[in-house]
Amino acid sequence: MSGTSTSTGTSTTPTEAPGSDTGSGTGTAEPGRDTGTIRLGDRTRGEAADDTTDDTTRYAPEWLQLREGVDASARSSELLDPLRIRLANLPRRSNGFVIHDLGCGTGSMGRWLAPRLDGPQHWVLHDRDPYLLHFAAVGSPRSAADGSRVTVETQRGDVGRLTADALAGASLVTASALLDVLDADEIEALAAACAGAGCPALLTLSVVGRVELTPARPLDTEIATAFNDHQRRGDLLGPEAVSAACDAFSRHGATVRVHPSAWRLGPAESALTAQWLRGWVGAAVEQRPELADRAADYLDERLAACAAGELNVVVHHSDLLALARPVGGV
Repeated sequence: MSGTSTSTGTSTTPTEAPGSDTGSGTGTAEPGRDTGTIRLGDRTRGEAADDTTDDTTRYAPEWLQLREGVDASARSSELLDPLRIRLANLPRRSNGFVIHDLGCGTGSMGRWLAPRLDGPQHWVLHDRDPYLLHFAAVGSPRSAADGSRVTVETQRGDVGRLTADALAGASLVTASALLDVLDADEIEALAAACAGAGCPALLTLSVVGRVELTPARPLDTEIATAFNDHQRRGDLLGPEAVSAACDAFSRHGATVRVHPSAWRLGPAESALTAQWLRGWVGAAVEQRPELADRAADYLDERLAACAAGELNVVVHHSDLLALARPVGGV
């Protein structure tokens, strides 16, 4: 996801090209030294831009493409069976299932989920960034698991103000890497909107504040703690978001299931690991500038190990399925 928000540990990045001199660094750049260039967990707050003003922070499709395969492998397939059962029990509509994808980015959630569900589907893609909405619409799947037709439309806006009225007629709400960049009020509003519309929600790839690097280094824990604090800046929930969402959906009468969905990055994912490292360390230094000198050396060492195929990283996430009570008791 992106546009309205970006993820914490594994989210989207601004359109500054990876490797550029801009972005979230590890202090003052030195000749030959690699600095962090990927800002993970940054988002523009406030009113959505109107049609004549585009002040929305944009996020690079290249980064979203880089992570898409790992996202697909990480998402919990265990939650699909209870979701399919719920969808099968919904009243049939002429246009099939209506699925709202919040903060859709370039549409990776639709490309993963639509071919795993039977029946015709109409996807409503929500994002603040029209640039990403274009990519999402162009790259959307055209057929479901059983060959049924999949259609899409795009809606530009702030998903933080989603209401039950906006979800009227929805069969499902989906999102990736969204919960951890919402505050408590926004999570409450999302749960209330889904409950009011009587539609389930599949919310994937929310970070939970745990990262494992092998081989381990002494600075790992300090960087991770600073990064997690960075994700909690302002009112954002960061690593506590999944627990908060479970509570919110449960209060609104939903049955909630949570399943782990970790990124597992090895030598085959070295390009993604390198970019993730830059963003992870850069955000930690932004939170704690006194880490800059040590973090710069740490990043150089980690990137060298990554390039040599000697680094493995596990970034822990959780997927959440909330099965709201259907409207009208269906």
